[in-house]
Amino acid sequence: MTTKNLLVELFVEELPPKALKKLGDAFAGTLADQLKALGLAGADSVVTAYASPRRLAAHVTHVWLKAADKAVQQKLMPVTVGLDASGNATPALLKKLQALGADVSNPAAAVAALKRAPDGKAEALFYDSLVTGATLDTGLQKALEEAIAKLPIPKVMSYQLETDCELPGWSSVNFVRPAHGLVALHGSTVVPVKALGLTAGNSTQGHRFEAKVAKVVIKDADSYAATLQQDGAVIASFAERRAEIARQLAAAAAQVGNGVRPIEDDALLDEVTALVERPNVLVCEFEKQFLDVPQECLILTMKANQKYFPLLDATGKLTHQFLVVSNISPSDASAVIGGNERVVRPRLADAKFFFDQDRKKTLESRVEGLGKVVYHNKLGTQGERVERVRAIARAIAQQLGGEALAKAADTAARLAKTDLLTDMVGEFPELQGIMGGYYARHDGLGDEVANAIEDHYKPRFAGDDLPRNNVGLVVALADKLETLVGMFGIGNLPTGDKDPFALRRHALGVIRMLAEKDLPLDLNALLAGAVPAFGDKINDATPALAEFIYDRLAGSLREQGYSAQEVEAVLALQPQRLGDVTKRLAAVRAFAALPEAAALAAANKRISNILKKAGDVDAHVSDVLLKEQAEKDLYAALKSVVPQANAQFEAGDYTASLQTLAALRAPVDAFFDDVMVNAEELDLRLNRQGLLKSLHDAMNRVADLSRLAA
Repeated sequence: MTTKNLLVELFVEELPPKALKKLGDAFAGTLADQLKALGLAGADSVVTAYASPRRLAAHVTHVWLKAADKAVQQKLMPVTVGLDASGNATPALLKKLQALGADVSNPAAAVAALKRAPDGKAEALFYDSLVTGATLDTGLQKALEEAIAKLPIPKVMSYQLETDCELPGWSSVNFVRPAHGLVALHGSTVVPVKALGLTAGNSTQGHRFEAKVAKVVIKDADSYAATLQQDGAVIASFAERRAEIARQLAAAAAQVGNGVRPIEDDALLDEVTALVERPNVLVCEFEKQFLDVPQECLILTMKANQKYFPLLDATGKLTHQFLVVSNISPSDASAVIGGNERVVRPRLADAKFFFDQDRKKTLESRVEGLGKVVYHNKLGTQGERVERVRAIARAIAQQLGGEALAKAADTAARLAKTDLLTDMVGEFPELQGIMGGYYARHDGLGDEVANAIEDHYKPRFAGDDLPRNNVGLVVALADKLETLVGMFGIGNLPTGDKDPFALRRHALGVIRMLAEKDLPLDLNALLAGAVPAFGDKINDATPALAEFIYDRLAGSLREQGYSAQEVEAVLALQPQRLGDVTKRLAAVRAFAALPEAAALAAANKRISNILKKAGDVDAHVSDVLLKEQAEKDLYAALKSVVPQANAQFEAGDYTASLQTLAALRAPVDAFFDDVMVNAEELDLRLNRQGLLKSLHDAMNRVADLSRLAA
């Protein structure tokens, strides 16, 4: 049976731009999966998704007009239930066969057609039938309905369709946007499917203004994209349209010259791709006087409000030119350029006004106002929160740098949230911290405090930079710890995919700062030290919070390429200095490569089980109670090897420490071969358990090596 390629397009009004790519991929993917499940498309069929502002489409290769018939064997019931003592069909069997569509007019013949075979418990009756393969008409109808039903629609809207019946009336349709056209072509043949009140045909609409024809007729499935581009002035493929925009952006920047480049923003590029059908990049500019405003403000207003691409010079500084991705390509683009320049000017003027107004008040003068801003109904105002952050920051700074660092950190913490009360941050919340840094410099507070205020939200996302100086590092740590300890203290924990206070991100931020800066701070002490700042507002939930942080750390380490065994072995000990974790992991990996590793890990697991059953064991060994030569040899080896391993451990050379301990393999193996640990004599048993406890303590300072056992 020959196959043809299939094209399905749903033509609609403008789709939500931020959801377009996901909608296009989901529509095409579900449609193809359903066709494959029905046997109308094979495993080698290739699906291509198309998504433009006004259409979702899918092209599927090698689609059959009819699926192959399929032989199906169905278990009916045990023989003892289906047949009586004489071998005749019981009423239960006849009823079952009738439900399956079998001819039961001759019960004896019906029974003869059945197969008998064991099903693992007893002999059962099986019915063979031939299921007729689905036709493309019915199969595509089902697949299309499923593809529409499973679309990840952000918000459904309802609209009315006029009915085709003799009596006039309206029917209600629920979809992401009103649909106006449906195309379904198998090769060049229209498949008569229906959806959203539409019947499939072979024509669609092109660009609103630049299509060559009002009705774009698609000759066959394979000519869809080319015909739509040629006659409809639409690039149907999201990926091709995105690549074309990126190409034009680079070309326009090169035409401007002087090493300028468009700002890199994948999310903005995706959104603009979802807004245009035929991209045309144009160069625009604004008055240079606006460059006196912090460039973050100008960039944000151009990107967020206008979907423009600002141009940066070779040093990363904003220029007075920007790029617009237009949806039309007039012969004279001056009107389009002028219109965009007029539109952006009031936005930039607003930013300049906010910046000028904000600088009329110092950050210090805004501190009192934080006491009127509610942070959380159980945790008080932003003013109260600031006081907690200050207390936590001072304590951390005293440990890291003494009184000088504590004083600078206190100043930065007191002012860090004041920019929340500025007009600029009120308009653009994304600029919190950044604007605080600008205003701090304007107030003459110096770069150290200004940078700390700007950086105290860092790291804001995965891969973000850490704070630039120790003051910023201290305040950022204090800020994230206040959030974590406070939210855990009132039981406001993340659940599933819901994390409204970004506690997972805050935990990863704490981990990164402690680990990457190798700070000499113990995690449990750090968490416990933050609790008193809350007074009686919270319960102490630091054990659960520590577990939460170690879970985040484990996930992060696995993403970095460490194995689950390595991570479990190190984090089982919950090391307090997170800067040590990667060194411990490296030591564990090096140890695991040693020939002695497997035997020592297995022995360590065995020792752990023995000690667990024994209960509270004292790591004490009496020489006079060592009877067997193997236990004497093990004790001697411990006295010889452990001091050196401990010295290496204390010096932070974890790899050398574990490699030194590898010398214990032979005496450990001999001990378990020759010595009965649980001897009948109590003193011998306790002594041998003490020997194993000493061994266990020595072996597991870097990591729990039993986790490496197969």
